[in-house]
Amino acid sequence: MKKAVYSDRELMELAIEARKYAYAPYSGELVGAALLSEDGEVFKGCNIENAAYSPSNCAERTAVFKAVSSGVRSFSAIAVAGGRGGSVSGMYPPCGVCRQVLREFCPDPSKFRIILGKPDDLRIFTLEELLPESFGPENLE
Repeated sequence: MKKAVYSDRELMELAIEARKYAYAPYSGELVGAALLSEDGEVFKGCNIENAAYSPSNCAERTAVFKAVSSGVRSFSAIAVAGGRGGSVSGMYPPCGVCRQVLREFCPDPSKFRIILGKPDDLRIFTLEELLPESFGPENLE
């Protein structure tokens, strides 16, 4: 899905739309994400649980992996929506693993936006705020 510009609210609506594909029979928490590339393309992802738990995958990483496997590696924002059943409730910030995966593709964490909440109640953070003093590819140069 490509568009010139997406508002934060539009990205959140796309994250909510992605929730309908979530596979969460164990937690019941349906989470969707909409990842915005630097060139305006959106990649949606949902959480996918597994009975063994550790092979489960969060919505944010699903979106990143879809983008990277399509050749896209530069991003500007991600919206994340979650809740039980059909309702979106509260904030669902990315877990630590997702924050680190996002950091891999965000050379300037102070510019990457993370949009949380519901369409009528959004909170915006930077990756730097949620992952201070982060470790990235430049640390291995």
